Amino acid sequence: MVRYGELSTKGKNRKNFIDRLAFNTRESLHSFSKLIIKANRDRMHIQLNGEDSAAVMKRLGQVFGIQNFSPSVKVKRDIELVKQTAVAMIKEQFTEGTTFKINTRRSDHDFELDTNEMNDLLGGYVLDSIPEIKVQMKKPDITLRVEIRSNGIFLSSQTINGAGGLPVGTAGKGMLMLSGGIDSPVAGYLAMKRGVAIEMVHFFSPPYTSEQALNKAKELTSKLAPFVGSIKFIQVPFTEIQETVKHDVPSGYLMTVQRRFMLRLTALIAQKRDGLAIFNGEALGQVASQTLESMVAINDVTTLPVLRPVVSMDKNEIIEIAQKIDTFDLSIMPFEDCCTIFAPPAPKTRPRLDKARIYESRLDVDGMIERAMDGIEITEIKSDQKFLAETNDSFAELL
Repeated sequence: MVRYGELSTKGKNRKNFIDRLAFNTRESLHSFSKLIIKANRDRMHIQLNGEDSAAVMKRLGQVFGIQNFSPSVKVKRDIELVKQTAVAMIKEQFTEGTTFKINTRRSDHDFELDTNEMNDLLGGYVLDSIPEIKVQMKKPDITLRVEIRSNGIFLSSQTINGAGGLPVGTAGKGMLMLSGGIDSPVAGYLAMKRGVAIEMVHFFSPPYTSEQALNKAKELTSKLAPFVGSIKFIQVPFTEIQETVKHDVPSGYLMTVQRRFMLRLTALIAQKRDGLAIFNGEALGQVASQTLESMVAINDVTTLPVLRPVVSMDKNEIIEIAQKIDTFDLSIMPFEDCCTIFAPPAPKTRPRLDKARIYESRLDVDGMIERAMDGIEITEIKSDQKFLAETNDSFAELL
């Protein structure tokens, strides 16, 4: 039994949010073929039909828009059957000194007993059947939740917190500039938590960046896919641009001009794919290219919103989230991406916008952008896909 979080506040739009949550849940649980998922106005029910409940709940805990959920038993609207089921469930968890309470909710107000009568009836029956157990209303060891609905009565004694947030896709689509580092996957996670459907934009520069670096970015994408089901991965060839910028732009402005190209390309991709914003993993002051002056010089190339979910976090806060979403160990694997190759020894921390424009004006900007756009490849990545299996083994040996 799945309970919704913020969706309860959505008024007339609530159905749209629930429909999207149901779609995302089915996508995220696509590998469990026997499940039957039914999303109603106030609850979602997932019938296991023999699937591994622990595995299903682990994946369900990653779906944004879910407040909490409970493994439940559904019985007919028969009082005797409910009493027997309640006792059986509590006996499974009972040890000496255990306390309990019954918490009944009744969405079907035509049922013969109200909530207080049901609490009293079931509580008395449990006390008669398990004499050693005690009632405790505040913080009992076991809370047996009983939900009376028109299609049956649901009993549960465990509540597991969900991911919260909003269903991915209800806040529109954005492009995430995905490097191979720690910060950008965390930024993507936080964007999805607020309902944004993200597509990954990854720049690669062969032969300077390896196939392993590209696969690392794809596997990072697969780590985020359970939150929505699948994510589009857009790989953009960047070799010509990086070589040209390195050759023709002064060293101090190399990073600034390079990132202006990245942002231009991402904005064009967003325009073609109905994206409404660009997300990245920039944290203010963390590196030379992430000062306010740098952001002004780089943002100059687009009018799209450039959103930075981790902008005010320190590194430890970002690492904590990366560990929580299981991207950290992958992010620190030592495969260089195009953000780290050709890095100048002394990049400008306060680049001037007018100088960045002047240096860039000497380049064939339109031609390089067009050729990069022509070389784009798009793949769909689902959860649990592996791209670095062999490399992980060899990396473990190095450690």
